[in-house]
Amino acid sequence: MTTDKRLIEEYIPIKAISAEASREKSIRHGHISTLHLWWARRPLVASRAAVFAALIPADAQPQLIDPQSRENAPYTINKFMIDLCKWEVRPEVLEEARRLIRESYPDNPPKVLDMFAGGGSIPLEALRLGCEAYALDLNPVAHIIELATLVYPQKYGAKLADDVRTWGEWVLERVRAEVGDLYPLIRDPEIAPQNDSLTPNPSPAGEGRRAKQMRMFQEAEQLEMDLPDAAEGDDDDPLDGTSADVPFGYVQPVAYLWTRTVTCPNPVCRAVVPLVRQTWMKKKKGDNVALAMLPHPTENRMAFYVRKARDPEDFGFDPAAFSERGNSVCGRCGSTVDSRYIKLEGKAGRIGAQMMAAVCVHSHPRSKLYLSPDEHNLPVPNDEAIRARIEALTAETGITPPDEEIETNPRSMDNEQYGVTHWSSLFTSRQLYMLLNFALYIRDSFSIMCRQGLDDEYAKAICTYLAFALDKATDRNSTLCNWDLSSANGRLGHTFTRQSLPMNWDFAEANPFSGAGGDLELAIKGVYRVIPHAVFGKPANVQRGSATKQPFLDEVFDIVVTDPPYYDNVSYSNLSDYFYVWLKRSIGAHFPEHFSNELTPKKNEAIVALYRHDGVRDQARVYYESMMFSAFQEAHRILKPEGLITTVYAHKTTAGWSTLIDAMRTSGFAITEAWPLDTELKSRSVAMNTAALASSFFLVARKREDTITIGDYANDVQPDMARIVAERVKFFLEMGITGADLNIAAVGAGLAPYTRYARVELPNGDELGAAAYLDEVQGEVVRVLLGEAVKADKATQFYIMGRGYYGEAWVDFDEVNTLARATGIELDTGAVSLVRGRSGLVEKKGSKVRLRDYRERGEDERLGLPSAERPKAPLIDVLHRLLWLAENDNSGISDLLAESMPDKYLLRLSAQTLAGRALAAEPTPGAVRDERTPEQRAIDSLLASWRRVVDEGRLV
Repeated sequence: MTTDKRLIEEYIPIKAISAEASREKSIRHGHISTLHLWWARRPLVASRAAVFAALIPADAQPQLIDPQSRENAPYTINKFMIDLCKWEVRPEVLEEARRLIRESYPDNPPKVLDMFAGGGSIPLEALRLGCEAYALDLNPVAHIIELATLVYPQKYGAKLADDVRTWGEWVLERVRAEVGDLYPLIRDPEIAPQNDSLTPNPSPAGEGRRAKQMRMFQEAEQLEMDLPDAAEGDDDDPLDGTSADVPFGYVQPVAYLWTRTVTCPNPVCRAVVPLVRQTWMKKKKGDNVALAMLPHPTENRMAFYVRKARDPEDFGFDPAAFSERGNSVCGRCGSTVDSRYIKLEGKAGRIGAQMMAAVCVHSHPRSKLYLSPDEHNLPVPNDEAIRARIEALTAETGITPPDEEIETNPRSMDNEQYGVTHWSSLFTSRQLYMLLNFALYIRDSFSIMCRQGLDDEYAKAICTYLAFALDKATDRNSTLCNWDLSSANGRLGHTFTRQSLPMNWDFAEANPFSGAGGDLELAIKGVYRVIPHAVFGKPANVQRGSATKQPFLDEVFDIVVTDPPYYDNVSYSNLSDYFYVWLKRSIGAHFPEHFSNELTPKKNEAIVALYRHDGVRDQARVYYESMMFSAFQEAHRILKPEGLITTVYAHKTTAGWSTLIDAMRTSGFAITEAWPLDTELKSRSVAMNTAALASSFFLVARKREDTITIGDYANDVQPDMARIVAERVKFFLEMGITGADLNIAAVGAGLAPYTRYARVELPNGDELGAAAYLDEVQGEVVRVLLGEAVKADKATQFYIMGRGYYGEAWVDFDEVNTLARATGIELDTGAVSLVRGRSGLVEKKGSKVRLRDYRERGEDERLGLPSAERPKAPLIDVLHRLLWLAENDNSGISDLLAESMPDKYLLRLSAQTLAGRALAAEPTPGAVRDERTPEQRAIDSLLASWRRVVDEGRLV
């Protein structure tokens, strides 16, 4: 091999790949993301692009004919990559990619390592491209996911999916027989009398567990007869809740809506107080359903009543205006029930739960019906009886509820504040009993498979996928699931809607046998349908271990492509404990080396976790920096001299980036290129109504030559950095990359001159650190983007950049403060803090900020005038006051201009920059849409009369 440029160092079609990566996020059937939840898993097409482009020379020429070519011409490498990086890649395109890789590595398939393999996307794509793939991760949950993604499908083939389906059905029927009576059908109140419902009390377990196990072993010889055929119906009594067939006169519950409760602190009242946040059940134009909360006529509590309305205003109450931030009001006496009291009650074990409603379906037609237990005799689970069944199950089988403690993690969880300190506390007793039975029958199935003659390893693989189905079920069957109103008719939400487990006050409980969200059969299907999509190549080499001490020989890998932990973004080990405790109960005996500990390992996890360092940020930061340095030092050791490392990164703070850059540079790597790829689904919860970062960044690096040691910033680094930034800003703008993504993408490209040296020195001999260099690069990006407007004051520069990046959105403080620092100012420190006062340039609420416009600031009579802190007022202050006066009191314009004495050229230039394009592009021929903000329209009016109003001072 030579050190010739690889394709990823020259050019990749980022716009096309970004579009496909974003689209992939919405693909469900067959995608590995549906196999098991893992946080921040990379899209497959982006992973494929990173692996392929890192292996192929920049001048590679595909020999495959482009089907869209008019002259039967071969693919250009650009067009070929676009077709290769699609979810539905054509077989001939994939085979040509493999041929190009074989041509580049004629002796042996290239070795590709992901040292933070997580969900397995990167090594899976390496396998797809015909490489020898290696996956390493410290977390046992991630390791098992990697086995099920990178080893079992390749080892056993598509037959594995059929057997997982067969044994999944076997497990499902036994779980249904054990717990189906806890989810009975309900008599249709539109047909039957309201007091004629199925009895809600659970029946005893009946046949003993050991007797059932013996019967299962005896029936093992006739397993085919014991398993139901998918095409046949269920002969069981349809009224026992075990059948998806709903007979006439009955409805089937698909979800139960609950609210947490406390006792009123008023000693005279002591009513049961619901902590419900909102009572919406359906939000659809002309068809709305919500619950009204009123005092119960005979009991000392609140009751819930189903209300329907064509228009939400017709309800007579606001369904979203109940408890807020954990604070509530007693509906019977009016006493305040604040969060402090609720936390004390929670820690004392006195937070309860009350069923508010059941969401049901008719069989014919299959439509939703909303019923309240205060209006109908609904089956409410007998919690005490179910707890007795759990205790009997534990005594007979040894399986226990997941009573392991939840690690205190204030960044991702707040449940501990309310007394939820153990993982079992996140489930209702009914959910616990159902999930424990699921885990137990997975364990039982292994013994029966082996008695049937299945190989132990093969049976273990099948059980692993069944355990994944159990984990999928826990994601839809916990007290952290909400009633999701993003669907017009409402639907059951997930436990993990984001990378955290926050407390909620109203939750939805699934019926696991209803065919709707949370259904166990759907969880099993979601698992076995993935397997055929991963059947290619030979199994990967999957190992569990730390990236800081890798179990590989020196200089064996051709490339490393990895997605490391992003500073303090995700507490992987803490969150994955949620699944670890269930995997331990279902398949822990098959993987004793991975499930012998109480919970997942925390000590060597590479994240900034203040809660593990007594809240001392510097200690947490230093720990993370040392872990990242060790990981990249190991990558440098195991990578071949001519090899590449591509690091995926998406953090938004200088601290995160400087840590990564320092780790790579000090371990001997020089960055050669950086590419932004938009990998996020636009409708994701963290992106909606915010200006969240859209892109992941591919930082490409090589081993630095030993002869290159010290670089002079003024002569060696800064000129090259300025040239690269200017080129890349232009390129990225042409690619449609804007906002914070543009800034960080240009910064990433500007890292190359700096990381070329082991040490970069300022003219006085001091070393220029990574954080300081990042500030220099960001400043250069600002200068390029602002052009002539860079001559304006720093506050005005910041405002112009901020409007271009974020518009009117609320944004994370850290992200905006990074931009402010790039222009040379601080948001909330110093005498001229931008968030100070009612007319401050920036409004701050908690950890979010947004820019104020002229309508919010301009009424302040002192805005734009000199002050003791600012002898020269920022141009943006003058402009905002000027815009307000032009609309409301133009007689004050002359006094403003006379006292502030702004540079009128720069003032007008700033106004023109903020005005932007007058009109957006035409969405359809002839239909022009004006998308300017009120401030832009006001600027347009002012610019139209600028000479008369500002230059000449004539106001009429």
